[in-house]
Order: sequence, then structure tokens, then C-alpha cells
Amino acid sequence: MNHETVEALAGSLAGEVVLPGDETYEELRHVFSRKGEPAAVVRCHGTDDVRRAVLFARERGLEISVRSGRHSLAGYGTGRGGLVIELSPMKAVELLDAERHRVRVEPGAVWSEVAAYLAGHGLAFSSGDTASVGVGGLLLGGGIGWTARADGLALDNMTAAELVTADGRVVRASAEENPELFWALRGGGGNFGIVTSFEITARPLERVQYGRVVYPGAEAAQVLKGWARHMRQAPDALMSHVTLFPTRGDTPAPITVIFCYAGDDGDEAIAPLLALGTAESKTVDLVPVPQVLAPSGGLPPGWEPTVRSRFVTECVDAFVDAALEGAGGFRTLFLEFRSLGGAVNRVPEDATAFAHRGSEVLMNTINMGTREENEAAAPALAAFWESLSPYVRGAYSNFLSEADEEDIAAAYPPATYARLQAVKRAYDPENVFARNPNVKPAPAAQV
Repeated sequence: MNHETVEALAGSLAGEVVLPGDETYEELRHVFSRKGEPAAVVRCHGTDDVRRAVLFARERGLEISVRSGRHSLAGYGTGRGGLVIELSPMKAVELLDAERHRVRVEPGAVWSEVAAYLAGHGLAFSSGDTASVGVGGLLLGGGIGWTARADGLALDNMTAAELVTADGRVVRASAEENPELFWALRGGGGNFGIVTSFEITARPLERVQYGRVVYPGAEAAQVLKGWARHMRQAPDALMSHVTLFPTRGDTPAPITVIFCYAGDDGDEAIAPLLALGTAESKTVDLVPVPQVLAPSGGLPPGWEPTVRSRFVTECVDAFVDAALEGAGGFRTLFLEFRSLGGAVNRVPEDATAFAHRGSEVLMNTINMGTREENEAAAPALAAFWESLSPYVRGAYSNFLSEADEEDIAAAYPPATYARLQAVKRAYDPENVFARNPNVKPAPAAQV
């Protein structure tokens, strides 16, 4: 891009254009776990900036990357040679209707900011579990937060969205306006445009019981099996994760059960989680909702973890044994199990583009290390996941670091994918927004 072209774009924006060599370029060119070398980063301050940036990129054939919180595990929020549309300056949060708890949120806000604003009104929202994750990517992919079993996924509580489409139009989607687009936005990611504001429904909730209990790694199978049995019949207000770090040395790494009860009367529901084995430590605290959002630590230099996810239909003992035995063959594999059920599973599978209702658990793996180390480990990791195929299905698009064809097919089952293709054809027939878990537009003959 020549200087005059960039000057013309910059002069038309409320925001700014950052180029290689500019003071802030080094800070802005990368995302959480991926490096990039974009031709420019456009820091948008409003819908009109987004619209102008999209049209600018299209006129010049530049690949578009979109980001809000920079947590895309696959690196979709940056690229090489293209244009990054940065939404982080767009972070307004506004209570629209105090009686109905309706809130307008811009995509560049991070969830700690949203949680703090809502707390000032005695409200909370089922978002994610990390403070610095951006609103945009999480809401469009799912959002399995600390009140998901009580309130559903984050996207289940979205009531409307405004977005800029590939041809520069500003479109509103809701159950009443462009309902098929609204269906697609809830789980179909950034395939259909750049969302510039969301409307969501929060709920009254000021404090939660939050804590964790650590058990010896030698008791991992016993703990995980007991956890699954309890969560299968636990009240919807209880949400829980189990984490297992890689073992270093001869002593198995401890297994940690983390939990959150949406209210201050959860002692009875929590108690079985404190007695799954020989507890090494335990904490249970009554805290304001924003305090349950964890900070995201940085990665060691050069690390590009491989992240994969699958849904576990039923967390039976045989699955637990297979998962723990297979993971034991790795020295760098982190395991996480997130409880589902409750409000998540009461939504019909075809009600949103997030089609993976009916499962008990979401299992995530993170293989630590550099890209080269992860490429070397890829065959073994693929074999590990194949060994779990009798127990798992689908994939969570927000927890994929390499969304290959197999992962896309897992994230979007055939009927869901075909419906998404039709929406893609209507709003982005040239696949301008391709840097995401991508849905190809339906051929014209099929529409």
C-alpha cells in the first residue's frame, strides 16, 4: 500500500491506521499464541470505521483478519500481508432496559470490563471464564462460562446483533429481523460479517460460591469418575471444571476440581466435590461475580500450543480410563473437562448454529511447546484422540488451534453446515470473511 492510499484511509476514520515501522505495530501485529505480519492494522472506533475498513480491503484484494480480544487460538486475529480490523477500541457497555436486564455491548470489550459494569447494576452474564477474552469472538462461538448450566451458553442469551457485511451494509439481526442470519451468528462465528454491537440479557446475581480442591494425581481416575457421577445429577446452579497438568518427574501431577455455584446457598451441592478423594487443599469463598474471571498468563517465548476439543456424550468410567491412560503417554499435555448439561442442553440442537447439545462434558487438550515440537507430536496426538472416538463427538470452534477440514466438520454437523452455507451465500458469497472456522458459501445452484 502506498503512502497516499494509507493517508486517504486514515483521514476517513475516527480511529487510526498502524503500519509496519510505527511505534505500536510490534504490540499490535501478534495475537495471544500466534505471530503475524499484517500490511496494516486498522483500530476502529465505531461502525463507520469498520465499514470503511472492509470496503478498503475489498477494493485492494487484501485478506481481512478481525479481532477483539486477541485470544484466537488459531491466530485468526492476525495474518501476513493482509488487513487486521482491530475492534478493541469499541468497548462500550450500556444498560438498555433495567427491568428486562437488556444490555448493549460492543465487541472490543473484554469480559472483566463487562462483568464489572454489570456488577454495578447487581447483574451478571454467562460469559467465558477468562478476564481478558474479548466479547466478539466468544459470543459468536459459544461461551461456556461459570453459570452456563444455570443460564445457558453466552450465545443463548444474545437477543440481537448489528454487523457490517462484506458489501459494507450495516444489518441488524434478531429473532424478528433477518432471523436466519441471527440463527447463524449464534455459533457460526465471524463468517457472515463483523459484529459491531450485541444485545444480551443478563440476570440478577451479585455473588457466587467459588473454589477449588486439589487431589493427588494418583487418585485422578477415582476423582474424575466421582466428579462425573456427581455433576450428572447436580443442580443447574453448580458448574465445575477438572484440570490435570502434565506430569513432570516421577510423581503424578495433582488433579484440580474447580467449581462455581450461582448463589450463596450451594454448600450441599458443593460438598461431594470436596470428598472425591484425599484432598491436599481446598477453598470455598463467597465472592462477587467478576472475581471468578481468571487472568490469562502469557506464554513462554516461542510457544504455540496445539488446542483441540471434543464433546463427551456420557462421561462413563471407560472413557475416563481411556483418556487418562492415553494422556499418560505425553509429557506436555494439559487436560481439561468442563461440565455441561442443565440449561445448555435444554436448548434444541437446531435452535442455534451451536449444535452440540446433549453432551455431559467438553474435553479440551492443550499440548504445550513450540510449533516445531507440536508438529512432531501431531501423529501421537491424533492417535490419542482417535482412541477416544467411541466416546466423543463434535468440536467446540472456540477451542481449536488448527481448524482443518476434520475439525470444521466436527464443529458444524452436516445439517448445520448446509444451513450455514446458505446464510454465507446470502451475506458473504465471495468468502471475504474466511479467517475463522470457515464455512464455504453454498454454490448458487443450491440456494
